[in-house]
Amino acid sequence: MKKFALFILLVSLTTTLLAQTKKPLRMGIAGITHSHVHGLLGRPDRGDVQIVGIVEPNKDLARRYSDRYGYSMNIVFTSMAEMISQTKPEIVAAFGSIYQHLEVVQACAPYGIDVMVEKPLAVSVEHAQKMKILADKYKILLLTNYETTWYASNHKAYEIANKNKDIGELRKVVIHDGHQGPQEIGVNKEFLEWLTDPIQNGGGAIIDFGCYGANLLTWLTGGAKPESVLAITQQIKPDIYPKVDDEATILLKYPKMQGIIQASWNWPFSRKDMEVYGKTGYVIADNGTDIRMRLTNDKTERKESLKKLETPYNDPFSLFAALVRKEIALPKYDLSSLENNMIVVEILEAAKKSAKTGKAVKLK
Repeated sequence: MKKFALFILLVSLTTTLLAQTKKPLRMGIAGITHSHVHGLLGRPDRGDVQIVGIVEPNKDLARRYSDRYGYSMNIVFTSMAEMISQTKPEIVAAFGSIYQHLEVVQACAPYGIDVMVEKPLAVSVEHAQKMKILADKYKILLLTNYETTWYASNHKAYEIANKNKDIGELRKVVIHDGHQGPQEIGVNKEFLEWLTDPIQNGGGAIIDFGCYGANLLTWLTGGAKPESVLAITQQIKPDIYPKVDDEATILLKYPKMQGIIQASWNWPFSRKDMEVYGKTGYVIADNGTDIRMRLTNDKTERKESLKKLETPYNDPFSLFAALVRKEIALPKYDLSSLENNMIVVEILEAAKKSAKTGKAVKLK
């Protein structure tokens, strides 16, 4: 027993020493107009990534964030080519407009630089296909980050519905995402400028929040495409958002279930929650950690508060680093995966077409 205990201690010490001596991955940031960049710039040093370069033509914005987060303006560049040649990043995180995601991949892929973009993957199927061709050709990781990927409640709902089959065959999934509106909640002006532009963002609430539901549904169904997509959009506040929708409902028809995505810039409060109904039970993720359920043999509803997910599954950049180092593997149709997010873009494009024509759009 003493020898075994000594062996375990040695393994533990070796693992700790390896973690301490591991060099952080050199990370570049492509754009900082997206407010989600605060999650990276303000992130505590975990020793897994090191920001070596930032691409941001807007020098006023770059200086504001430099003053706030303490990075040197010497690492700020005006182009991807300049940043790549001078800082040699191993990975890049994109925090510009959705339209710019293709440009980021075009710049990084030929150098073998892995890329993570903020949701959604692309503004169109055409852009997404070009990005996938580059990712496949140069064998790079191309990930998409969603806030809801890091919710313990969503992973518990997935486990109950898919792994344990505790609610029977899926019948209906209802997903709500949104807030009062980007202007109403006070997003920075640089973000608001492209978020409300139909070219740079691809749409309004239908894209900004519709992508969450499409991502979660694709994950829950194991990568199944819906048979058809029917969508309704509205401009409830055309005085604030004259160019894009601010309200969207998307209906996805599967062979034996329905997906309902409610995306809004008109909720009275911010919300990201999901209801999963099966043939014999249901599970509801109220927020990131709280769930309610009534399973097959339950007489009443049960509630559970969950602990946050463990590293590296609780943070986009920890996951990114672990995948690049091949410490973990990404399951098929995972929330961050390219194959999942190709379907997400297809669903969103069909939804926009449906909203415009008033007819359901069949997916190939």
